[in-house]
Amino acid sequence: MTTTRRDRASRPTGSGDRPVTTGVVGALAIVYVVWGSTYLAIKYTGAGLPPFLAVGFRFLLAGTLLLVLVLATRGRRALRATGGQLATAAACGLLLLVGGNGLVAVAEQYVDSGLAALLIAATPLWVVVLRALLGDRPSAATVGGLVLGMGGVGVLLRPGFGGAHGIGPLLLVCLCSLLWSIGTVLATRRPLPPDPFTTTVVEMAVGGATMVLLGSLGGEWGRLELGAVQGASWVAFGYLVVVGSAVAYSAYVWLLTCAPVSLVTTYAYVNPAVAVALGALFLDEPLTAPVLIGGAVIIGAVALVITAESRGSRRALPGQEEKAGPVEPTQTPT
Repeated sequence: MTTTRRDRASRPTGSGDRPVTTGVVGALAIVYVVWGSTYLAIKYTGAGLPPFLAVGFRFLLAGTLLLVLVLATRGRRALRATGGQLATAAACGLLLLVGGNGLVAVAEQYVDSGLAALLIAATPLWVVVLRALLGDRPSAATVGGLVLGMGGVGVLLRPGFGGAHGIGPLLLVCLCSLLWSIGTVLATRRPLPPDPFTTTVVEMAVGGATMVLLGSLGGEWGRLELGAVQGASWVAFGYLVVVGSAVAYSAYVWLLTCAPVSLVTTYAYVNPAVAVALGALFLDEPLTAPVLIGGAVIIGAVALVITAESRGSRRALPGQEEKAGPVEPTQTPT
């Protein structure tokens, strides 16, 4: 989920002075570990369940849980939105969830979970490119981080030209990252429903229903054998619905209101490291030289870009925050 101009405008100006409490540490740990582990859970889920149907029903169920939460805590007024706001949320659901999460599930049938996470970690770099194409002028440090990060992506892609599955699945993961970035930029430039949880409910409903439709058109129901699905796949699916979507996202939204934004954004380069470690531990995914070198370069580049953009935002005059940044390192296809 992305952070919009409206969200930034509603934050107190001294957000960098917010105290790091025990609650903040706990919520940050949830985002670090849970969102880093979802790549592994997607791999387990995909071992027994067709990708689009699994991800589609995941978000339909998670969206239902969040809808119940919104109604119970905020009432029906929280669901009020204009037609334009709902249209933006629906478009973001297609880009972020179908183009992002759904295609990652397809790609992870052929790509290691840790490698997918490292390629997805480049999302903030694509956001910088898109913003530059729309007229923003990134700083020299941001451009340097962008060039460095794209070099890291190249290192990760190179083995794919001679791999068993070819370069196609790796490029599909890159497409996921690009589509997620487009959805991120759209969410920062078009109006969304006032309540961020309502926005997420709409995104999950539209994205989930679309993926179920795509899975149905692609014949996934014919390949679904419920009796043959292993318990590990069901556990992973339930984990993605409840913990990966509802719990971790709620913790993330709470952090945006209670913790320094510079601290919250560190998840963007912690999650890939967690994903690589879990993939190696549970699935024996190889820690090859390209994975270690390319991954380290991408994570370092993302850290450089986020730091540079955050500094630019703090230097901006009132009313200039949107142009100055920061780059929003959104949680990406997991």
